[in-house]
Parts: sequence; structure tokens; C-alpha cells
Amino acid sequence: QSQFVESGGGLVQFGESLRLSCAASGLSLRYYGVGWFRQAPGKEREGVSCMTRDGVTEYKDSVKGRFTISRDDAKNTVYLQMDSLKPEDTGLYSCAATVGACTLEPSDFSAWGQGTQVTVSS
Repeated sequence: QSQFVESGGGLVQFGESLRLSCAASGLSLRYYGVGWFRQAPGKEREGVSCMTRDGVTEYKDSVKGRFTISRDDAKNTVYLQMDSLKPEDTGLYSCAATVGACTLEPSDFSAWGQGTQVTVSS
């Protein structure tokens, strides 16, 4: 069974950084696109970033220039480096896989992890 395990979340202050990890089991990430999503309380899940199996990246406009997605095929892990964090970045961050393009649409992804909480205080 394919699954992801996210880690690296925490409580940080405005302007600080975090690096999230998404470790996969049961599938080889080199053959899939992987997306990072977040969900704030009372809001719908939204796409934050994605990397295709060819290394093409996509970012939500509000995180461009602050977040960087990367992949380590040897560790079968995808990372999300988050710099200059803002309170509006707060949410439960999770990752998932796609066999298609990086649309940042949650419905195009599957094999969701449980998520890791990111809280940014002002």
C-alpha cells in the first residue's frame, strides 16, 4: 500500500523558516509528481507546490519566492523549504502523488499522508 509520512512541522514566528519532509513508501517518487497541500481551520485544502517526475515545479502565487520544493530520489523523499513564513501560511501540510500534470488541484492527487502542522505566530 502506497503512503506518505510528513514531518518537520512546528510552531515558528513570523519570518522564520521550516523544512518539511514527505517520505514515501510503496511507490517510487521518481515515477510520480508530488504535491504539497495545506488546510487551515475552516478552509478548504489548497495546493501549495508541486514537482512533476521530470522536475518541473509549480507554486501557489502567494508562496512564490519563499517556498522551494525539491526531491531526493535516493531517499524517496520530497521536501518543502519554507522561508519568510507568515501567519497566513498556518495549516496542516500534507503531500500526495499524481500521475498527471502538477495542477495543484487536490482532486488530481492520491495516496495522501496524515500531514504535519505548521503554525506561524505574528
